[in-house]
Amino acid sequence: MSVNDTAHNNNSTWNRQVYHRLKLALSLGLRRQILLAICDNLYLRNQVAARLHSTLAYPVGQVLYQSSNAQENSTPAYPRLVTLRLNLNDPNPIIQINQWLTNYPPPIVGASKDTPGKPFPVPAFQIVGVEHLTKQPVATQRLFLHYLRLSEQYFSTQESSRFLESNLLLWIPRPWLSAIKQSAPQFWRCRTGVFVFAGEPTPATQNLAYPERFSRSGSLEGNIEQSILDESANQAELRTTATEFKFENNSDFPVEIQENRVHKTEEVSPSTADLLKATPQQQESTNRSGSGSNNQSLSSLSYISSELTELVIATINTNFAQNTEDSLQPQQILLEIEELHENLVSEEILAEAYHRLGTLYRLRIEQGEATLENLMVAIIAYQEAISYDESSPQLPDILNDLGTLYWMLYRTPPNSEEGQTYIEQAIEFYELALKIISPQTHSETYARVQNNLGTAYGDLARFSHPSENWQQAIFAYSEALSYRTADMDSLKYAACQNNLGTAYWHLGQYNQPIVHLKKAIAAYNEALAHYNPEKEPLKYGMIQNNIGTACWNLAQYEQPAQNLQLAIDVYSEALKYRTPANVPSACAATQNNLGTAYWHLANLSETTKEARQKYLQLCISAYEEAIALAHSLSGTSLSFDLLASHNNLGLAHYQLVIDKSFNGDKAIRSQHLEVALDNHLQALNGLSKQPEAYQTTFAYVVKTIRAFHNELGIQGQNLALSKVPSQLLPEILSKL
Repeated sequence: MSVNDTAHNNNSTWNRQVYHRLKLALSLGLRRQILLAICDNLYLRNQVAARLHSTLAYPVGQVLYQSSNAQENSTPAYPRLVTLRLNLNDPNPIIQINQWLTNYPPPIVGASKDTPGKPFPVPAFQIVGVEHLTKQPVATQRLFLHYLRLSEQYFSTQESSRFLESNLLLWIPRPWLSAIKQSAPQFWRCRTGVFVFAGEPTPATQNLAYPERFSRSGSLEGNIEQSILDESANQAELRTTATEFKFENNSDFPVEIQENRVHKTEEVSPSTADLLKATPQQQESTNRSGSGSNNQSLSSLSYISSELTELVIATINTNFAQNTEDSLQPQQILLEIEELHENLVSEEILAEAYHRLGTLYRLRIEQGEATLENLMVAIIAYQEAISYDESSPQLPDILNDLGTLYWMLYRTPPNSEEGQTYIEQAIEFYELALKIISPQTHSETYARVQNNLGTAYGDLARFSHPSENWQQAIFAYSEALSYRTADMDSLKYAACQNNLGTAYWHLGQYNQPIVHLKKAIAAYNEALAHYNPEKEPLKYGMIQNNIGTACWNLAQYEQPAQNLQLAIDVYSEALKYRTPANVPSACAATQNNLGTAYWHLANLSETTKEARQKYLQLCISAYEEAIALAHSLSGTSLSFDLLASHNNLGLAHYQLVIDKSFNGDKAIRSQHLEVALDNHLQALNGLSKQPEAYQTTFAYVVKTIRAFHNELGIQGQNLALSKVPSQLLPEILSKL
């Protein structure tokens, strides 16, 4: 198509047509295409790019195959479309693509003894973020255009590059289109398609007043779990537990799970427009009498996008096949939407219908059905709702939900390779929501989205630029706390303070540790003040654990004895509420942390000999409790490294014996050394695939055997060697 500046009377209709042409171009299986998507409206760009990714990255058939054959198929799902954000430090999209392919080469499938197998097709790549170059120095902007000029060689020559087999979709605002035409004419001539989306440029800020419909209580409240992990007990690591999403239905069409079974009849369904005006009770009655739809009828829909229809059918076949009522609900809504299209109703009514479908799936996700297919249906339905009504008063809530759904998509297999893309998309939806929320008039919603944004930035820090992203998380949490006071909702306020404390803790691992760790402790204490230990024992214990870890960390920089004792005190307090009966895995983590704190306190130079013996004994008791609990939780994910705990326990027994103030007889010395050796060997057995940790543990084994000889003579050494697996003996004997 040609590029022009014609204004379109009906932007939404035009943009849907352009979207379907762009989707078709990416779906045809052609190679070496350069597609340019022109869009000045950042919100629209995000919406279309996200939808392309949702529907093309993992086609429905591939998703279903992965879901139904998870045990038989060892090849992870490989994306058909990859979304990359332009690296502003080195804006070379071709290098970024080749780097991604180097990190994630196409898997080989179908290989056997007789056949070599074939690699998955190289995915297409869409590049977003070019608009941010406008804020960069002129030299960076010129560098981007220079790289585009150089990219001609990838298309006009046979230079070795896997990019040759791929497609490139470059998202650019209109000013950059002119710059590319003038400064990178070779790249422009290599284009195979230009797709122009209509829409006004995104304003820098918006401050719209919306009706009071921001009562949804749903939020992404991160409960941060902390644990000291390193086997040498000199680092702390914080873990994020499963986050609960409390979505509240805010639609005009309440979604209710019907208690009675649906009876199929031959009656014709009533007008959907009438359904949309009916009361929930009338809708319930009508749905029961007119729900004769099935997968066959859904497959013949002509107005609804095929990807949405296929995904809904997939969810019915995989998730709700045993429940007729559940399966009929999405079918009925799709048929209603089809009829609305046929009757040419207003776009606002269509938007409400799509919103109702998204809400149905959002509620099922909240109830525990957070499957890949359900997330994708909710995302597409909400994006359809926005495309038909961009001025809906529900827009901020929908954008917030889209951000949360993408955050959940990042946490849902098989999306590990796409995790950073999904988190970045979540961040953009949250930031778009914040642009149209007035914090003065809708403070609760504004605070909720800021809290969600902080959590998303914290997850993004796991992938890149951790210091910068944790700083962004702190900004977001602090902004949330400007509008989320303890008087408004003390528990939400406390949860946000806990999140802020964790962000400060992480930032302290990269710069200004003393400053940031003290701020973390202050935030945790503020959170703790608003939790009643009798009413919220688990959260109270969790935050006590967090304070302990921050104090332990601070002890590495100043006042070690005082801060370690504080850590021990709060860990001990946490264990009153994190009991083996209530939360055994959390109890084990805190016991592990307590053991490490005692270990450090025992090894301070100012610690007396008598105190050192006492602290080592307490260290051993804590580690033994942590390990015993961990082994009783077979198959349960732990927030600490169990093999490191075995090594730490072994080191504590070893140090207790070799300490000059230890006055036990030979039998007791032998007992401690045997326990030390057993724990090191147990750790060694699990570290075969971790060479560095294996060698460290092997050195512990050798050192312990030497202690047998030094403390108990040759008989002691022989006793130790009798416990060592035979395959290790030659190497061990050469070290003695």
